[in-house]
Formats: sequence, structure tokens, C-alpha cells
Amino acid sequence: MSPIEKNEAVAIEARNLTKRFGSLTAVDNISFQVKKGEIFGIVGSDGAGKTTTLRMLASIMDQESGTASIAGFDTKTAPDSVKEHLAYMSQRFSLYPDLTVGENISFYADLYGMPKKGRKERITELLRFSYMEPFKKRKARDLSGGMKQKLQLICALIHTPAVLLLDEPTNGVDPVSRRDFWRILYKIVKQGVSILVTTAYLDEAERCDRIGLLDKGELLATGTPQQIKESMEGKVLTIKSEDARKITKLLQREFSDLIVNAFGDTVHIVCQQMQKTREKALQLIQDAGLKADEIKQALPTLEDVFVSRMSKKNPPDNNARLFQSLRHESAGTAVKVDRLTRVFGNFTAVDSLSFEVPRGEIFGFLGPNGAGKSTTIRMLCGLLTPSSGNGTVAGYDICTQTEQIKRNIGYMSQKFSLYDDLTVKENIQFYGGIYGLKGQAMKKRKAWAMEMAGLAEHGKTMTGVLSMGWKQRLAIACAVLHEPPIIFLDEPTSGVDPISRRHFWDLIYTMADQGITIFVTTHYMEEAEYCDKIALIYKSRMIAMGTPMALKTQYMHEQILDLRCNTPQNIAEKIVDLPGVKDVSLFGAGLHVVTMDAGLAKKNICQKLTDLKITEYTIEKILPGMEDVFISLIEQDDQKQVAKNQGIAR
Repeated sequence: MSPIEKNEAVAIEARNLTKRFGSLTAVDNISFQVKKGEIFGIVGSDGAGKTTTLRMLASIMDQESGTASIAGFDTKTAPDSVKEHLAYMSQRFSLYPDLTVGENISFYADLYGMPKKGRKERITELLRFSYMEPFKKRKARDLSGGMKQKLQLICALIHTPAVLLLDEPTNGVDPVSRRDFWRILYKIVKQGVSILVTTAYLDEAERCDRIGLLDKGELLATGTPQQIKESMEGKVLTIKSEDARKITKLLQREFSDLIVNAFGDTVHIVCQQMQKTREKALQLIQDAGLKADEIKQALPTLEDVFVSRMSKKNPPDNNARLFQSLRHESAGTAVKVDRLTRVFGNFTAVDSLSFEVPRGEIFGFLGPNGAGKSTTIRMLCGLLTPSSGNGTVAGYDICTQTEQIKRNIGYMSQKFSLYDDLTVKENIQFYGGIYGLKGQAMKKRKAWAMEMAGLAEHGKTMTGVLSMGWKQRLAIACAVLHEPPIIFLDEPTSGVDPISRRHFWDLIYTMADQGITIFVTTHYMEEAEYCDKIALIYKSRMIAMGTPMALKTQYMHEQILDLRCNTPQNIAEKIVDLPGVKDVSLFGAGLHVVTMDAGLAKKNICQKLTDLKITEYTIEKILPGMEDVFISLIEQDDQKQVAKNQGIAR
């Protein structure tokens, strides 16, 4: 079968692509091209049509109308040729858990018909540049989420495809693994592979050559990240403050006609009249007795653009009144553990953790995949018995009073624990029964949950057809149905779009204001900044704990330079070995340079950019972000362990 498209510069093309499911138009007449050696990102909210688009391009699903081609081959008339030139990585791992890393790769090599000659060298090459070589004999089921993502990518690349389709590939993966994953993607692109990636992470979308903004099946805009940002209506005023949460609530109330959102410890206001808005905001903040450390105009981020566009279609909820019945005592201790440990055979999953969480606090629990976060939560919820140590939750002993604990907490797991084959109402009814609700109490709480989740008109809708964002809201409604004083949330926003994440955190803030204690694990570093206190767990041990500001100012010894320029991924390779530069990593549309001497590093970087004839760039010293702190503390701990092991060896 010969290609239908002679333009070799175009790797992927969609022309008026449309897909309907009954009366629902999932993909509505979209057209775009992806060039050879380009990373093209599709960004959109839950249910926007991202996965459906990729499935049509992969010849897994037929389109209703329109055409699509991969490497010049029509996806409908030449599906076999398309599959020869394509690798598709879906959201679900297509790995065999009982096979080792090496066996999984060999299986896919056989599946793709890769010749034996040269296979060993190709596998070795892929394992080395993904840093997976030491784990070649480990079974897939024993890998962390980040390692599984990298293994699936290796399996997809074993036959060197012309086109790579990635459906939210870093969903639920920690920052360290995400950085590794993108480093691999840039190496692949340099080999001429074209990549189409869908993502819910807006900082990842900034790393793409071009992006498309998809909403309800319609492609609203395409262009470079810079072009998309320039299309934004209005200017962005930012206010940095430890009181960001309170300031956001205040300004949302007073600036009802403007878009006001918290981005970690910074409030973003989208406005037309910069000076007037700045003066009024400062006055309101001062009158409320709050503090603003810095207030200035800033360039919009892609998340600003996305939130600004989508907020007009999805106005924020105002359901604080619904939570007044959940008011709890805010004094005292909600959770307390001492030397909490859990061992599975020869593996220590949680190693002697000690911490305390006051009532009414939002407590963030951070760590890489496999660090022990979920195991800790399961012990605190009475679902897993500790191997040693002790603790209390809501005043009840985690070893001897697990049933009392279960009646006094809400628990929302990573997978939401909803039943897809039940309706929305049936799921709420089921959980109400588990919590012992009946009669008028059940009827009252069920009506409350439906309104809180925004699903009052969708009680008969099957849960399985809800988007991730709506499932998330239903899951939190089920978790707080019995009015618990403590709620445990395990990766609650994994894979959820920015708008749904913001709606969700509005609910969290409202509950915390009512004295409810929130214990949350997350991989989103921006979300970590929303917490009152953060504990960082790594390799089963706690390595740091404090407020977000304390972690950024007291725990991290290095300084951060923020470098903004075109093609930052190419610049990173040029400056990483300069004197004064300790490390360089992609950060949104720019680079974060880690250094012990910001002055020396900045001088050498500017000289290097001059030598490279690069004149359009900005470089400034900034306060570290939570992702910088996260990476730095993990590296510090690794260095301590290496030094300790070397001392033992001597």
C-alpha cells in the first residue's frame, strides 16, 4: 500500500475529523497537522475528545466523517500500513505484570516482528537512555508508576516508529519521573520521530512545539504556546503571599466580574485595567488585615489562558452554605503517629514515620511513586495493620480501634472506588448504607450530596459515562456523606483537568474552613502549595516537614535562576556544564538552573548565550518552587545514603 500524502514533512494529518456516539458529538470537525520531528500537544478538559481523537488516528476507532493519515497512510483504508509506522501508548498500562522488564520488551519486539539481528543492541540502547537497565530482571508488577510509564514507552519504541501517540503519558507520575520522561521524548524527536501527546499538565503543554486547545470536541485554537498565550484577552496581575488562599476568596467575592485564581502561593487576576485593579486589590488586602509580599503584572501562562477560557463556560461553584452542617471542632489533634512502620516480607514500605496533624488543617503528603504514601494512608484508615509503631486517628487507636476509625473518617482512593455500572444516585445510596444512614437522614444527605456534586439533574446517569472531573466530585460527595471530621484523599486529582482541579480545591478549602481535617497525597507541586503543612516521604522515610514557605526558604540550600528563551530544551544541553551551574531542568516554557552561586552562574550563562548568538531571553533569581524543593531534597537524601554506604564499605 503506498502513501496517500506526498508531503513527507507532514507526519500526522486530520481533516474535518468527526466522531459521534449517539446524540453526543465527541470530536467535531477538527483539522490539524503534525510535522516530522515535532511534538504537538492536545490540551483539553475531561470529556473534551482527546482520547477519541488519538484512537481514530491509531485506527482503533473509525471516524464518522473526515479523513486522517499517519506517515502518509490513510487510517481507514490502510490501517495495517498505519500500524507499521505507529506506536500508541494508551492511558492504561499494556504491560504483563508477571513478566520482567526484559521479557516485556522482548514480547513487544516479537509482536512488532522486529528481526533478531540488532535486537539486543536496540534493547540495550533503550534501557540505557531511560535509566532502566538496572531493573531489567524486575517484574513489571514490582515497578513504580514512573518506571511502568518508561517501560511502556520502551515497548512502544522498540520498532522505531515514525509517529508516537501518547495519551496522558505522565498521569499520576511524580515530578522526578516526569522530568525523565520528557528528557526521553526530546531524544526521540531528535531521531525524527513525530509525537502527538495529550496532557492535563499545562506546564507540559508549554514544552510542546505547538498545541491545540480542545473543548467539547471542538478545536478552539492551534499554535505555538507563545501564540496561544498572546491570544489571551486581558492582562495578568499576580499577588504573591502566604495568605494566597484567603486573598483569593476575598478578591473572588469583591471582583465578581474578573477571573481570580490561586496558583500555589500566588494569586492571579485577569483584568483589563491593570493600575486600577492593582490599587483596589491592595486596598482590599490591607483592609482585611492580610499581607501581600509582591504584586506585579506578569506574562500569562498557558494555565492562565486555559482557566480564563474555560472559566467563562464553567463558572466557579458557590456552595459554601452546603458545608455549614459539617462544622467540626477545630482545636486539638486529628492524626498522630509515632514510629509507624509497615514491612512486607523483606521490603520496608513505611519506615518509622512520626508526625502530628492538628484538626482543621490541610496536610499534604508528598513523595515519588512507591515512596510509601498510600501504604501510610491505608494504615491510618484502619485498612492495614502496622508492623510496629502506634498512632491515633480522631482519637482512636489505629491498631485496636479500626472500626471506630472507619466510622469517623472519609476516604477517597486514587481510583475513586465508585461502581461504574450503578447510577449516580445508586452509588450515593450504596455508600450511605455502608455508613449506616437510613430513613430521613439518608434522604437528606443524598439530596445534599447530589447538589454538592453538581449532579442533581443526573441522578439516573450511569457513573461509568461521567468524565474524570465529575467522578471526582461524586467520589468526594460519597466520602463526606456521613459528615466525618477527617477526610483522607489519595491522589484525588490525578488525571483531572485544571478546571476540575480548581473546583475540587474550592471544596477542600470550604471543608477546612468548617474545621474538617484534610489529609491529601498529590503529585501536583502547585497543589502542595495549597496545603497548610507538607511532609515529604522518600524511600519509606520522612525527609522533611514544614509549611510550604519553610520548605522553600529553610530546607533548600541551592539558589534558582529562571531562564526564559526559545527552544529551552536545546539550551539546557549547552549550559549544564558551565562553572557555577549544578543542574538544569525544564520548567514550563523555560529552564530552572540550580546553583550555589547565582551571580557566577548568571554571568557564565549570559556569556554562553552571547556566544550562541541568542539575544532574546530573560534570566532572574527566583524563590524556589515546590518542585525545585522536591527534587533538591530527594537528591540530598540520595547523596547522604551514598556517603553512608561508602563509609560502611570502607
